[in-house]
Amino acid sequence: MRVVGGQLGSRRLVGPPDGVRPTSDRVREAVFGKLGDLSGARVLDLFAGTGALAIEALSRGASFALLVDHAAGSLRVIERNLAALGLEDRTEVVRGDAVRVLRRLAGREPFDLVFLDPPYDSDRLPEALRALLESQLLTPDATVVVERAKRHPLAPPVGVEVADERDYGDTRVTWLSPKAPSEKHDLPPDGDGDPGRT
Repeated sequence: MRVVGGQLGSRRLVGPPDGVRPTSDRVREAVFGKLGDLSGARVLDLFAGTGALAIEALSRGASFALLVDHAAGSLRVIERNLAALGLEDRTEVVRGDAVRVLRRLAGREPFDLVFLDPPYDSDRLPEALRALLESQLLTPDATVVVERAKRHPLAPPVGVEVADERDYGDTRVTWLSPKAPSEKHDLPPDGDGDPGRT
């Protein structure tokens, strides 16, 4: 594994522990090519695995990344990768279940970019998405990148909408954006404040 672009491009990464499926170099290159400039972005990497997605974002200008995983083996790999690349001062690593961590993070400074890449056989994605929205951790212009097996459908919860979706072999990547609440027009066109009058 390697960093595919940015200031750290071509630097090697420690590979995943047994049972962890890393995002391929090809998919990471496609995802970050679409994301574009990440200067100053705050990043949240849930189900972080090796930390490759957060590291890629930091390599491309993100200012901070919070990486979450519950597996001790993954956390060791993440910490080794961050140390080898000198990224400790721009990152925070949290051990725990993604949904519980999201609830603990409620009220913190929101994130501009969120990665959700649970194990392909996991059923945690819908719950994690709901917890992310309930915790109000997204900036108004945030992007949520969801990676999953394309055989698993995704029904975005209320509050986000699909901005784009693409397949790479068995992998489906979906870009979600916060959805602004619909405006309600309670007043009649002339501005009369009493809707009961005729």
